[in-house]
Amino acid sequence: MFDSAVAWLTTGGRTGQWGSLPFSADPARVERVTSWAVTDEMRIAEIDGEPAGCMVLGPALDYVSPAPEPEIYIRGLVIDQRFRGRGVGAALLERASAEAAEQGIALVRVDCYAGDDGRLVKYYESQGFTRTETFRVGDWPGQVLETRPPAGN
Repeated sequence: MFDSAVAWLTTGGRTGQWGSLPFSADPARVERVTSWAVTDEMRIAEIDGEPAGCMVLGPALDYVSPAPEPEIYIRGLVIDQRFRGRGVGAALLERASAEAAEQGIALVRVDCYAGDDGRLVKYYESQGFTRTETFRVGDWPGQVLETRPPAGN
């Protein structure tokens, strides 16, 4: 999934987010994704029995200000580009909101790449998230967004 996303971003000239090297060619990235997969933090969306996307939930990352209340934090979200445009990302984000509601948590946050054309930030806004804080990790510009799903979602 990550390799297909990197290839798609690279084809569009948007290498600022993850570069142009496939995730599978970077041992540190392989280790990170593998560590997510062996925990209960990863959620997999399927279409016709095929993995179509994944989302990783867990504590906010170190470069993000702590939330002042309990939260569901989306640490990663990626779609296999074979399933692009089929609502996979929206379904995973809805799952995060549903899990928050099930746990009585009112806040869902995510961070994302905020460079290039800003399409990723706009995507999260189209899914009901609002911008909160910006940050930088080296030269990498990021944006934190949040949403407050309705209770009983």
